[in-house]
Amino acid sequence: MKEGPDIAAIAALIGDPGRANMLSALMSGKALTATELAFEAGITAQTASAHLAKLEAGGLLAREKQGRHRYFRLLDEDVAHVLEALMGLAAKRGKLRSRTGPRDPELRHARVCYQHLAGEMGVQMYDSLRGRGFLDVGGDGLNLTGAGQDMLVGIGIDIAGLGGQRGPLCRECLDWSARRSHLAGSLGRALLRHVYGQGWAKQVDGSRIVRFSARGKVAFGGVFGVA
Repeated sequence: MKEGPDIAAIAALIGDPGRANMLSALMSGKALTATELAFEAGITAQTASAHLAKLEAGGLLAREKQGRHRYFRLLDEDVAHVLEALMGLAAKRGKLRSRTGPRDPELRHARVCYQHLAGEMGVQMYDSLRGRGFLDVGGDGLNLTGAGQDMLVGIGIDIAGLGGQRGPLCRECLDWSARRSHLAGSLGRALLRHVYGQGWAKQVDGSRIVRFSARGKVAFGGVFGVA
C-alpha cells in the first residue's frame, strides 16, 4: 500500500457516468434536488439517491435542507477546480460527449464555472487583469497587486470583505474550452456577481450559459479590455 493521498478513491467517485453527469450539472453553482440531478444524469431517482450518498460520504457534495426539500451542491471550489481541469483534459484528448448545436458556442463564449465566469469572456477578464498588472504570479500563487486592488475598489468590489471568506482570494482555473486560465477564488465569484449586478449578463435558466447583452459586452470590454 502506497502512502499519501488516495487519488483512486476520488477518481472512482467521479468516474461513474451517472455521478459525473450529476457533478457536471452542479458546476452551474446552483443547488439541485435529487430529482433534478436524476434527470440531468438520465437515471432513476433510486439510483440517483445511491450515487448522491456516495458523493456526499466521499466529501464531494454537501446537502442542504429547506422545508421538505433536500438540495445538493458541490462541497467547495476545490471540487469545482478539479472537475474543470478534468473537463479540459477530456476535451484535449478528444473525449467529448456534448451534442452539437447552438448551445455549444454559447457555452464556449461565456458560462458559469461553479460560481465564477468561464469561457472566452472569463479568459478575457483574466488576461486583462494580468496584462495590466492587476494580478501577478508569485511563489505563493496568484496575487492581487496594489494597483489591482485600487482598480477593483474603483468599480465597486469590496476587496476588504473578500479577505475574510473561505479559500483563496485569487486562483487560476484552467478553462476546458479555451485551454487557458480564467479567474477563480473569492475575487472571481465577486466579479461574476458584479457582472450580474451591472446588468451586463444573466445566467440562462437550467444551463451554465452566461448570456451577455450587446450593451453588456461593450461595458464589459470597457472595464476588462485586454492591454
